[in-house]
Amino acid sequence: MKYENLEHTADVMIRAYGATVQECFENAAYGMMDQILDASSVELKVEETFSVDGETKEDLLYNFLSELLFIFDAKQMALSEFRVTLKDGSLECNARGERFDREKHSPKQEIKAVTYHMMQVNESEPSITVLFDV
Repeated sequence: MKYENLEHTADVMIRAYGATVQECFENAAYGMMDQILDASSVELKVEETFSVDGETKEDLLYNFLSELLFIFDAKQMALSEFRVTLKDGSLECNARGERFDREKHSPKQEIKAVTYHMMQVNESEPSITVLFDV
């Protein structure tokens, strides 16, 4: 399982899993996109590469997911495959997907922002918990 939805009264919260923290970052990105649209319907036609910086793993997660949200909103890119490389204080991502098509990708809900509230990056038993403002 890449991720699961967790109960939250007003917003959307997910927990992403993986064998490593790096894989958890990739699955958190997939989980966020899957809240916005049907991520399984996205074909891997184009590539977006970017990097973000952060002092902590939580900062990296926040900046990473916020950048993906910006790419979706500004460039109308539906992304569903993510390759993340974590280095000291930085994250590099190679994401693949295609231009967003409302009919093909079945929009679900709008995510307004990534939040730090209740965010957890667990390195000992790799998992990530993140809350999205909807």
